[in-house]
Amino acid sequence: MGESYEEKITSLVETYYEDIFYFLYHFIGNRNDAEDIAQEVFVRILQALPRFDGRVQIKTWIFSIAKHAAIDLYRRQKFQRLFSDLWFRRLPAKDGLPEDIFVEKERDKELKQAILLLPPKYRLVIILRALEGCSVKETAELLGISESKVKVDYHRAIKLIQKKLSVRSAEEGGEHHVLGR
Repeated sequence: MGESYEEKITSLVETYYEDIFYFLYHFIGNRNDAEDIAQEVFVRILQALPRFDGRVQIKTWIFSIAKHAAIDLYRRQKFQRLFSDLWFRRLPAKDGLPEDIFVEKERDKELKQAILLLPPKYRLVIILRALEGCSVKETAELLGISESKVKVDYHRAIKLIQKKLSVRSAEEGGEHHVLGR
């Protein structure tokens, strides 16, 4: 008689957790993130195991899931860096000067306003991809559009945000460094 579903999961965790953790640790370079992503990998395995068809070795399948989870983390971090460059979600230092705190709040308002002024289709893509950390595939599924459309709309949205912020900056005589440029 075969293993129960729970026994199969337990066996997979016992067999592959350490290998997955070290793979992720070397890929990511951060122990805490590697632990978090390793747990996420096994949640994904738990969800996907009923669909595993055996066309590839289970180890290959598991490492593929781990690779994609690590790439997803990288993308989320990339978007967080991107939007921190655009001044979104930046918290002023607790010991910041009042004028620094004011400038940070103004920049946040400017970016939020620029996002709100986007056409709805671009705004949705920006919110899902950059703020919620959804993958291209997830965004496409949620919006019912193709993955290539998600990529194009995201790129166009970023360009519009850059334009709106640089126009406002020019009007005010200041410099906004958008997207590290």
